[in-house]
Amino acid sequence: MAVIDELIREEADGGLSFGNYALETKTKKDGFMYMGDSYKVKTFNEITKLEKNGSFVYESVPGTTVHEFFASAEKITFSIEGNQDAQITLELEPEQEYRIYKDEVYSGKVKTNLGGKLILSASLEDNAKSDFVIEKAVD
Repeated sequence: MAVIDELIREEADGGLSFGNYALETKTKKDGFMYMGDSYKVKTFNEITKLEKNGSFVYESVPGTTVHEFFASAEKITFSIEGNQDAQITLELEPEQEYRIYKDEVYSGKVKTNLGGKLILSASLEDNAKSDFVIEKAVD
């Protein structure tokens, strides 16, 4: 895996990849069209943020590179890489429980707050990568 030099792109399998944690200065790309929606990414070594149609989707502190981001109403999957541990915030459905899988290991259920924010962490020392699956809990 590697950083995304063009900041955001659609992959051959339809996934969205974005972010470049190697940049020293904040860089952004706005108006990227993907599946009928307009995306904006801001990224550099301190933060990576993704917005869809002006609404918050993803943020990591410090910055990360996200690969193969797929999101539906029921499930979100993505892989991230970076050069230090990161805190990830996703905006999902408010006050909803989600099952969290990190690197194919079930981590438990987490309930989003009133604003729909879900916070995750990833150990990314030495340019490591982590895979996440977040599924809406319907049981």
